[in-house]
Amino acid sequence: MKFHRLGNSGLQVSALGLGTNAFGKRADQETSIGIIHAALEHGINFIDTANIYAGSESERIIGLALMGRRQNTVLTTKAGLIRSVGPNGSGSSRHHLMHELEDSLRRLKTDYVDLYQIHTFDPNTPLEETLRALDDMVSAGKVRYIGASNYAAWELMKALGIAEARNFTRFISIQCSYSLADRTPENELIPLCLDQGVGVIPYFPLAGGILTGKYSINGAVPVGSRADTDPNFNRFLSADRIELGDTISGMAQELGTSSTALSLAWLMNRPTVSTVIVGATRVQQLEENLQSSKLTLSTETLNKLDEASQPFRHGEPFAVYRLPKQ
Repeated sequence: MKFHRLGNSGLQVSALGLGTNAFGKRADQETSIGIIHAALEHGINFIDTANIYAGSESERIIGLALMGRRQNTVLTTKAGLIRSVGPNGSGSSRHHLMHELEDSLRRLKTDYVDLYQIHTFDPNTPLEETLRALDDMVSAGKVRYIGASNYAAWELMKALGIAEARNFTRFISIQCSYSLADRTPENELIPLCLDQGVGVIPYFPLAGGILTGKYSINGAVPVGSRADTDPNFNRFLSADRIELGDTISGMAQELGTSSTALSLAWLMNRPTVSTVIVGATRVQQLEENLQSSKLTLSTETLNKLDEASQPFRHGEPFAVYRLPKQ
């Protein structure tokens, strides 16, 4: 397994990270624990979760899986999206973050997280309040590093500027939708991260499975796929994305690899990308994803992928999660 520094920090993370959104939902407890153990055995050290994944079941399962293995893991969780109905049930206020961190630590059965991420920009809380709360968490030893997620470029830059001015702990990473089917971060966010030394952690690296070539314009939805288990996902199944998936499948066949490995390997070659998080609902799927870390892409292949995906540099992001302004 290859390892990269997370941004300009000294923290080393595996090129492939494990996303756990499906744990406790599309993958039961026993299967999820097996996937985590297999990931660690194959050299993956970056495990990504959030307080809202599967209603917090993901964190609970990870806590069980890491008993006796915590020291080998770069464990990250998030807070900020809606956790409960009512006042203070979401956002990045000191009140909400402090409460959610303690609950996450309890479920994860640990006294610290390596990376604590703000799940989305909060338009209702001053950034100074959020960053001061995060700085206090680091000072208390409950958080090692901090990151952002779903921030626009200007929001991230504002946060970095405040941290520098106030001598607060600085964001070292940004998690965003980024894939061959969504290259919009390259317009503003990636140049900012290159300039400021912020690591990029792509989510939806396979566009929810579209880049695996499993979907077709006129074909039935594959049983067990995201579109099958979550009907809302069908809104992403546009003709141009499915066509891109077909193109990547053809290239993968010529190279003797899988569409999954090819798509993930392309991301691993992008500047500022520190680790690519991809989920799995069975151990076999994880092992298929691992092939991407062993795949070396020629300049010709990279150029072909760049050309095929160029239209997806423009338009709307594939996915973004935001809080409404109150």
